[in-house]
Amino acid sequence: MDTIIHRLDFGATGLWFPITVSLLLAVCMLIQPKRCLSWVELYITFGVVGLAAWLSDVLVMRVLDWIDLGDAKITGIGEVLSYTFIPASLAILYLNLTTHEKRWRNSILFTLLSFLIQAGMEYSGYMKVISPIILYVSPIFYLIVYRFILPIHLQIIRKQH
Repeated sequence: MDTIIHRLDFGATGLWFPITVSLLLAVCMLIQPKRCLSWVELYITFGVVGLAAWLSDVLVMRVLDWIDLGDAKITGIGEVLSYTFIPASLAILYLNLTTHEKRWRNSILFTLLSFLIQAGMEYSGYMKVISPIILYVSPIFYLIVYRFILPIHLQIIRKQH
């Protein structure tokens, strides 16, 4: 039992932050009225964005070694929640709230929100930045994802069914 608790990294500094943000975003995603997304589109988006987040985890944390979440040697509960729920919930909230007319405004708003979450992870002590390049690359990446990639993703889903 001690091994399981150790592997979940419950003692990580700042663990409260990713748990709180993950739960808040997941609840918001589930209870918000579905305006621009159907449940099928929500389900597909959750899977696709979740997979993309885990692949970026492998690239940014394991291959490039730009950041560490919690204990760098293990994948704890905070990291699992951070990469499973935060990006997917934000993507679904963005797609559900964004009409064609509000794309730029919401893209900038969600880019700022994503960067604030990233800053909160660092401020709480849960995320350790190893390479400062992440501070310059991530806002650009967020804006590209929200403004271009997610709308294309939604168009692809809608063409398929």
